[in-house]
Amino acid sequence: MEWYEALVFLLGMILFFMAIGVPVALAFLAANVIGAVYFMGGRGDLVSQMERGIGALVNNAIPTITSFNLIPVPMFLLMGEIFFFTGLATRMFGAVDKLMGRLPARLSFVTVAGGTAFATLSGSSLGSTALLGTLMVPEMQKRGYKKHMAIGPILGTGGLAMLIPPSALAVLLATLANLDIGKVLIAGILPGVILACMYAVMILMMALYDPSAAPAYEVEDITWRDRGRLFFVDILPMVSVVIGVILCIMYGIATPSESAAFGCLGVLVLAALYRSLTLDGVIKSVIGALKVTTMALLIIFGSATFSALLAFSGASSGLIRWATQFDLSPTTMLLIMFAILLVLGMFMDQLSMMLLTVPIFFPLAVTLDFDLIWFAVIVLLALEISFTTPPFGLLLFVMKGVSPPGTSMRDIYLAAIPYIGCSMLLVGMLIVYPPIATWLPSLGQ
Repeated sequence: MEWYEALVFLLGMILFFMAIGVPVALAFLAANVIGAVYFMGGRGDLVSQMERGIGALVNNAIPTITSFNLIPVPMFLLMGEIFFFTGLATRMFGAVDKLMGRLPARLSFVTVAGGTAFATLSGSSLGSTALLGTLMVPEMQKRGYKKHMAIGPILGTGGLAMLIPPSALAVLLATLANLDIGKVLIAGILPGVILACMYAVMILMMALYDPSAAPAYEVEDITWRDRGRLFFVDILPMVSVVIGVILCIMYGIATPSESAAFGCLGVLVLAALYRSLTLDGVIKSVIGALKVTTMALLIIFGSATFSALLAFSGASSGLIRWATQFDLSPTTMLLIMFAILLVLGMFMDQLSMMLLTVPIFFPLAVTLDFDLIWFAVIVLLALEISFTTPPFGLLLFVMKGVSPPGTSMRDIYLAAIPYIGCSMLLVGMLIVYPPIATWLPSLGQ
């Protein structure tokens, strides 16, 4: 079988299983089993082929899912779940709200500031969007905010969870691509902060251009003493946990796995100090983290075997030879890969996209002599943009689910477009000036 036939065969099986409604992880597993029997089973009767093929599949995948490097995934997820179920998220969000005072488009800025902080601490784009949509959209509509000023900031900040650590998706990407997890996490900090600032500037420009889009209203004045108490009691402790995790990773004080465990412990201690740590909250947090971790491990198992099948069948090497035979610049190839991710994001979730593209794109990036940490940030940005890419971006439907009655999908699409534009601008900045992503990781070397 030629390399392109093998590639079509493997991808076709996955897409077929997904099209008939098989869950993503199981679709990859089924396709991998069939591919392993066909490509790795050798000759002989069907039973012998199945034994050899499935045995090779398991031998390739087990070392990957039992890797110590994967520990940050459940730890970051548990950290975010505890942060949410103990009420620390709501406490911090309320403090940010009060500190904004009479700022124009105040609630939109509260959404960006609070959403960025929550996305950073929780590492969950879906959780961040659901929380902000439930808390903020009804309040903003009651205050007369237009829909794009209420919905847009929530869609934008939901994607920041993928860039600013702790990011479980960044850990998964680094694991699948065999990259240094700590460097990938650190590389997302500066682009994530820049993106949050771009959102804030855009909101200010919208408010100044059309003051009726975010009407001013009277808010309760608080003293500077109260402001200081809110910052030091309700905001700084939570943010300090994240800063501690980042500094431990950046300066090699602890491995990403150890840092994630310390971060999880830090949130537990804070919840206990604020007297909001309950047995019910802990149980819900563990169950929530366990569900997502199990899915993530199945995804990684599928990716490891899929990569092995691509290599064994010759599809990976054949595709790289084919892609590099064209007289295209590395930047053009990068833009083509980026465009593919955006198109896939219209129809697939981020984990499925990573499974399909990482085994192909990262070997190609090596051939093109890209800095892989920088390339990983570009991929994360593509995943972030695809979260809000019409018509089927996942955050768009989460937003629809928590929006007040009367909110149409068209309203949500239009609200998302300016924030997609900001992310696209950041991609251009990264292409022109790569140190935006590579400078911070280099400080820890």
